[in-house]
Amino acid sequence: MENNFFKKSWIQTLISSLLCIILGLVLGLVVLLIINPSGAFDAIKSVIGNFLTWKRGSYKLYYLADTLVRMVPLLMCSLAVLFSYKVGLFNIGTSGQYCAGICACLFGAIFLHLPWYLCLLLAIIAGALVAAIVGVLKAYLNVNEVISGIMLNWIMLYLTNLVLDQPDVIKNTRTLETFDLSEKAPQALLPKLNLFGNNFTSIAIPLSIILAVLILVILNYTKFGYELKATGYNKNAAKYCGMMENTNIILSLVISGALAGVGAAFYYLSGIENWNCSTATVPAMGFNGIAATFLGGLHPIGTIFSSFFIEQITLGGSYVNMRMYSSQISDLISSLIIYLCGFVMFIKVTINSIISKVTSNRENKNIKIEGDKK
Repeated sequence: MENNFFKKSWIQTLISSLLCIILGLVLGLVVLLIINPSGAFDAIKSVIGNFLTWKRGSYKLYYLADTLVRMVPLLMCSLAVLFSYKVGLFNIGTSGQYCAGICACLFGAIFLHLPWYLCLLLAIIAGALVAAIVGVLKAYLNVNEVISGIMLNWIMLYLTNLVLDQPDVIKNTRTLETFDLSEKAPQALLPKLNLFGNNFTSIAIPLSIILAVLILVILNYTKFGYELKATGYNKNAAKYCGMMENTNIILSLVISGALAGVGAAFYYLSGIENWNCSTATVPAMGFNGIAATFLGGLHPIGTIFSSFFIEQITLGGSYVNMRMYSSQISDLISSLIIYLCGFVMFIKVTINSIISKVTSNRENKNIKIEGDKK
C-alpha cells in the first residue's frame, strides 16, 4: 500500500521538488552563516517571505500582485521549455525567442503605434519565427537544437538592442531605454485588472494560467499532442506509423517559441518595466524557465506553482539587509535554489530505484517464506 502511494508520479514530483527547495535553502543559509552569522536567519526569512515581510496587509497584497505580474513571463517561458521537452527537444533558445517577442511588441507599440492585441500578435509571430529556424535546422540538417538555440540567443539580444535603440535628436546621443508606454503608447498597454490596487496587473495573469491548462489538454488529450510526443519518443517509429516527423519537430518548436514571445509581450506590455537597450546579457527568464519546468515536474499545472516560487525567492532576495550583506548575496541565494531545482528528475529516479529495491526485497522474502512453509 505504501509502495503504491509513493509510486504515484505527482507524489514523487512533490517530494522531489520539496527536497530540492529545502536543500537550496539550507545551502543558502550556510553561505549566509559563513559571511555574517548574526543576520543569516533573518536574511533567509526575507528570501522566503518576499511580500510577507511587509507589516501592513495592503502592502502585502500589493506586492503579492507585483509577484504575480513578474511570474507571468517566467510561466510562459517554462511552458515553452516544457512543450518542446515533451516532444524530445531541449529548447535552450527560449531566451532568444523571448527577446524576439520583446523586440516585436515594443517596436509595434512605440514606432507603429499599434493596439495591444496587434503588438501581442507580433510578439507571437517573432518568437515562433526564431524557433522555426531552430526547428528547420534540426529537422532537415540535423543541427543540434541546443547549439543553434544558444547562438540565436545572442543574435536576438543584439538585434533587439539595435532595433529599439533610436537616436535622441535633442542630445544627439543614443537612448538607453525604450519610451515609457504609459506616456508614449498607452494604446499598447494590456487591459488592466488593478488587482489589490496594483496598476501593473493585467489580463496577462489569467490568460497565462488558461494557456497552461490549454497546453495540458493539447499534450494529453488530443491526437495532435499524441503525435508530437510519439515523435519525441522515437522519430523513426513515428515515421513508420505515417506521422510527419520533421513537420512535428518544427511545429513543436514554433509553438514553443510562440509561448516565449507571448511571455515577453505579457510582461513588457504591462508597463512594469522598460527594456534597456544597453543590455549586454541574455535575459535570464528563458534559463529560469528551464528550472521552473523541472521543479514543476514537467507538468503544465506544476509549472504555475514552480514559476511563482522561483519569482517569490528572486524578489524576496531584494529584502535582505544590505548593511550586513552585499547586494549580490540575494542573487546568489536565489541562484543556488534555482540551480538545485534542476535535480528534481534525478531525485525522482532515485525514489523509483529505492521503491524497486524495497519491492524486490519484499517479494524475495515472501517467496522464501512460502518456500519454507512448503
